[in-house]
Amino acid sequence: MMRIKINLILYGLFLICFSIYSYALVDLNFTLINSTFWENFRNWIIQLGYFNRELSSYIYVFFIIGLFYFHYYFIKQSKAVSAFRLSIVIALTLFFSYNFLSHDFFNYLFDAKILTYYHQNPYTTKALDFPNDPWLRFMHWTHRTYPYGPIFLVLTSITSFISFGKFIISYFATKSMFYLAYLLSVFLLKKTDNRSAVFFATNPLVIVEGLINLHNDLIALAFSFIGVFYLIKNKQVVKTYTAYLLSVLIKYLNFPILFLYKNSKTLSYITLGLFHLLMLYIAIYKEIQPWYFLNYFTLLPFIYQSILSLNILNFSLLLSYYPYIRYSQWSDPENIAIKHSIILFGTAIYLIYAIKVCWQKRTYLKSKL
Repeated sequence: MMRIKINLILYGLFLICFSIYSYALVDLNFTLINSTFWENFRNWIIQLGYFNRELSSYIYVFFIIGLFYFHYYFIKQSKAVSAFRLSIVIALTLFFSYNFLSHDFFNYLFDAKILTYYHQNPYTTKALDFPNDPWLRFMHWTHRTYPYGPIFLVLTSITSFISFGKFIISYFATKSMFYLAYLLSVFLLKKTDNRSAVFFATNPLVIVEGLINLHNDLIALAFSFIGVFYLIKNKQVVKTYTAYLLSVLIKYLNFPILFLYKNSKTLSYITLGLFHLLMLYIAIYKEIQPWYFLNYFTLLPFIYQSILSLNILNFSLLLSYYPYIRYSQWSDPENIAIKHSIILFGTAIYLIYAIKVCWQKRTYLKSKL
């Protein structure tokens, strides 16, 4: 137990350092608070992120490797670790991190502001229609209208309404909603399987894309886990599908979960296959993004080992940010090519491993006949 406590302390310190590092790529027009301390800190940290990109990229890779190290350590100790207490430590140490690899969170805030402050429809009105708004200084994708489901707009509108147009209140109120969704997800998973809860709580993809980059897939996942909880514990199909539909109406990419209408490995593998086909379609016709793969975690309580093997791919997905951190803009075709190469390599390793496991299972079943 002493060793676990020591590693938990080290993990907490590691996450605090990662939180500090996340400000290395803080938007130069982003002002969190008006204070000398903030200005001095930002001027210091951007020297690393913007003017010493090679060192910054190495530090990022170090953090990703460290996240996976602690992830597997706590999985091995899952019988002696409380997943929910672990998730609280993670949430507390990461809450003040910065969404350094994505600007989507700022778009969530502004989309809700269009509705609650400007009283316009974000499905037909875009951020550029309000050129004098000071939030546009640190926003990207200002030319697009609202692309997400209506349930997410309702949720973000609540936090936007109570902020009265004040950015700092909107920022932390909406961020709190993401962290509550994370804690709820861990809590529900723990009710079905503590090992799955530990896996989810410490998974690097969840930490980076859900808690740091703040993608709304994390909110959709929380509703998915509510549905899974009702399915496994109470077998209440109506409540299960209500939660599923709410999840899909947050992030449409999560629609394959609608095939999970009973606790069945066959249906779980069918759903997994549908997710794979969906990702293949996106990879061919659009642009694959690491946070899309958060939706796979819905299947954790059903096919744990299969989701565990996806960590091979998750590692490459997180490493695919390397060219952005090292060389800056995604607009450079060479950076995109490096990103695709990293993901393709990880996908190839994952497929080889999956084929090997399937072959071993087939051989084992044959030996039993």
